[in-house]
Amino acid sequence: MQIQQYFTPHADNSEQFSFSREQASNFAKFIANDFNPIHDVDAKRFCVPGDLLFAISLAKVGLSRSMAVDFTDMVSDGIQLSLKNNEDGSNELVADNGKCYLKLFEEGEHSNDEALISSLSESYVAYSGLTFPHILVPLMREQNVMINPARPLVIYEGAKLELDRLDVKEANLVGAESKLEVNGKRGTVTLGFDVMSGKDRIGHGEKRMVLSGLREFDEQAMTDVVAYYKERQQKLS
Repeated sequence: MQIQQYFTPHADNSEQFSFSREQASNFAKFIANDFNPIHDVDAKRFCVPGDLLFAISLAKVGLSRSMAVDFTDMVSDGIQLSLKNNEDGSNELVADNGKCYLKLFEEGEHSNDEALISSLSESYVAYSGLTFPHILVPLMREQNVMINPARPLVIYEGAKLELDRLDVKEANLVGAESKLEVNGKRGTVTLGFDVMSGKDRIGHGEKRMVLSGLREFDEQAMTDVVAYYKERQQKLS
């Protein structure tokens, strides 16, 4: 994954960068396998994929044994962003006006190994691409709830990563336990994963998402949503 092609450095400030709609949309469809309409070039409420923000943050900040990312707002196209390092060691993805879109916390041993960071980022994004429908639909069926078919709202809230070692050149994610906790019309999905290097388990982590507008699970309605999603996938990929 050549992450450089999915953002645009500022012409006069090497610390700043932005995203065009084409860059973010191409990343969503061709790298993250994410066909959510909110990432379409002509989407009214366009949003840069959270996985792209996370991947670029790792590329610029590096990788630590313990990391956590929290998304605080959605990024649209054309916003000039930079990563600000705070006194407590955390990093924030901020715009010129100081608005924060992402917070990245890190502790422990650190690595700037480009091969490892690229390998981990690519595998993380690929695993995220399995979320819908492969992981999310069975979880919703199990809890007898579903997102609104007419206006599905799934928000990427954050992720955690714990690594036992950094002295490897490649890392791959393997799915672990995932769960959906329901609270009224809202739900929190936790996607667990193990981090492998070859046959060795070198860490673990989780990705968190929030579902809104939940209602009783309807098998036919969900079948239609999945069919529509797969149709978009075939047309746009």
